[in-house]
Amino acid sequence: MDNQIKKLEFYGGEWMSFIPFIVFLLLIVMTTFIAGSISDGALWIPAFMALIIAFFFAKDKKYYSEVIINGMASKEAIIPVVCWIFAGVFSRILRESGLAGGIAGMAASLGISGTFFVIVSFIASAIFATASGTGFGTIAAGMGVLYPAGVALGAHPALLAGAIVSGGAFGDNLAPVSDTTICSATSQGVDVPGVVKSRLKYALTAAGITVVGIIIFGMMYSGYTGVVGTIDYNSTALIMLVPVAITIWMAVKTGDIIIATTFGTVLAGLTAVFAGLIDFIQIDPGQEVTKKALFRVVGEGLDRTVDGVIYTGINSMIQVVILAILLFGSIAIMRAGQGDVKLLEAIGKIAQGPKGAEFSISGMTIILSSLMGLNAPAILAVGASFAKPLSKKHGISPYRTANLLDATSCTLVYSLPWTPAIIYTIGFTRDGIHPLTAMEVTPFVFYAFAMLAVMFGSILLGIGRNDNMDSKDIKKGQTA
Repeated sequence: MDNQIKKLEFYGGEWMSFIPFIVFLLLIVMTTFIAGSISDGALWIPAFMALIIAFFFAKDKKYYSEVIINGMASKEAIIPVVCWIFAGVFSRILRESGLAGGIAGMAASLGISGTFFVIVSFIASAIFATASGTGFGTIAAGMGVLYPAGVALGAHPALLAGAIVSGGAFGDNLAPVSDTTICSATSQGVDVPGVVKSRLKYALTAAGITVVGIIIFGMMYSGYTGVVGTIDYNSTALIMLVPVAITIWMAVKTGDIIIATTFGTVLAGLTAVFAGLIDFIQIDPGQEVTKKALFRVVGEGLDRTVDGVIYTGINSMIQVVILAILLFGSIAIMRAGQGDVKLLEAIGKIAQGPKGAEFSISGMTIILSSLMGLNAPAILAVGASFAKPLSKKHGISPYRTANLLDATSCTLVYSLPWTPAIIYTIGFTRDGIHPLTAMEVTPFVFYAFAMLAVMFGSILLGIGRNDNMDSKDIKKGQTA
C-alpha cells in the first residue's frame, strides 16, 4: 500500500499531519464570519497558508516539499483536473450556443416554470450523472444550461443550483462508471453491478426525499415565481441537444468522461458553427458582434490577445483546479504523516458490534471526504485498510460495506461550502444574472442531507447488512 512510502515525521506525532486541514478550515471560518461569504478564489489563500504553516511542524523540510509535489502531481490529483477542463469547455460551448435560452423558451411554452423546473432539473441532472459517472461533469452541464434557463423561468436560484448538485451527487453515488462506485466495490472485493443493484434502495429513497424537499421549499418561496409568458429564444439552439445526447451515450458506452467530452466538444462545436449559433473564428470583430466565436483574436501587435468560447471554458475551471491541486498537497501530507492511520485506529477501537462498525465506517468516510473535499481518495483511505477487516470481523456483507463507503462519501462532500463541488457550482453563476455564494447553495443540496438520513436510518434498523451474503463474489472478496 502506497509502495511503503517513507513516513513524514512531525513535531507532536502523527496527529500533527492534520494541521493543513485544521488551518484550512479555521481560515475558512474566519473568512466566512469576516467577509460574510466564501468566494472560490478566496479559498486559495487558506489552502496555500495551510501548507505553509504545516511546513514548520515537519521535521524533514526537504521530504515535506517532496511529499507536496508528489501529491499535487499524482494521477489521483490530475484525473479530476483533466476531467474538469474537458467538461468545462464542453459546457461553455453549450452555454454560448444559446441552448439554455432554447430550453427556457420550450419549457415556458409547455408551462414548465418555477419549482416544477427545479424538479425537472434534478431528475435530468441525476440521469446525466448516472449515465456519465461524473458529478462535476453534471454540475458543469447543469449550471451551464439548466441554471440560467431556470432562473429565467422564475426558479429559486439557490434551490435550483442545489438541485443540480444533488443530481450530480445521485449519479456519482449510483453510476457503474463512477470512480466512487469502482473504488468502493474493488476495495471490498465485490462486483460493480451487484453493488449498484443493492444500492438502488438507498439512492432512490434519498432522491424521493429530495423531490419532496424541493416541493415543500418551492411552495414557501415568495419571490418571483415565474409567470413567464413568452420568452424570446432561438429555436435552432435546440439542435444542440443532439451532441448532448451523443455525449451521454459515449459516456455510457466507454465509461470514460475524457473520451465522451472530447467527442462531445468537437460535435458541439461543429454543430454550433454549422447551425450559425457560434462563429468558428473572429479576427478584430469590432463593437457590433452579436455572436460568440470558438476562437477570437483581438488587438494589434504586442497587444493582440486570443480568447473565445474554448478559452473561456478552460479559464472557468482555473479556480477549482488550483484549489484541488492545493488540497491534494494537504492530502499527501496527511497520508505521509500517517494521520489517517491514526484516526482509523482510534475510531476502530470504539466500534462495538455490527451497528458500531457501520457507524465507524460511515463516520470515518464522512470525516475524511469532508476534510479532503473529495470522495474517491477518502474511500481508498478507509476501504481496504479499515472497512474491509472491520466488516469481516462483525459479519457485515461486503456489498453493504461498499454501499456505506460510497453513499456516505457522496453527502457532505457535495454540500459543505469549502468543497470543490460547491465552489465549482458558484463559479458558473459569477457572470450570470443571479450570482450565488457558497453559503447560499449549501442548505439546498437536499440529496446530501437526505442520503445521510437514509444511511444512518439503515444502520439503526440493520437494513442491507446481509445483502448478497450468498454471492460467490463475497467469498472471493473475503479471500482477496
